[in-house]
Amino acid sequence: MANESARKLRKNMTDTEQYVWSRIRHKQLGGFRFRRQHPIGSFIVDFICLEQRLILELDGGQHDDRKDYDELRTRYLNECGYRVVRYWNHQIFEDWDWIAEDLFRLLSEGATPHPNPPPQGGRGQEAFGNCERDSAIGGTRNVDRRGG
Repeated sequence: MANESARKLRKNMTDTEQYVWSRIRHKQLGGFRFRRQHPIGSFIVDFICLEQRLILELDGGQHDDRKDYDELRTRYLNECGYRVVRYWNHQIFEDWDWIAEDLFRLLSEGATPHPNPPPQGGRGQEAFGNCERDSAIGGTRNVDRRGG
């Protein structure tokens, strides 16, 4: 079901998602490969670099009202061994050059070993589904660049 939802989201990207995708696809950002609208458990992340286990989330105004949900979601993604970086939609258009540099720096730092890897092989059900099979690697340091 998450795969079907992800497919629909890829076909109906927001203007902000289209803007970012046009700048990171085909390894345009330092040679790092990104996927868009990628399912992890029952969540679908905006963009992900699987190699460095970095998730890029773009947040519009609706996220002001969903802080608890976003925190729970981020915690789950961390437990799966991913780092999450967030930017507001308006930041994307206003300061893309800085964001691209910031992302490149985060990607170049690389993933660090997961301090507490989840069990493998389908065990360890989380509230929203299992982490991916290879989730025992990756870092969990998040970056919230949305400001105040």
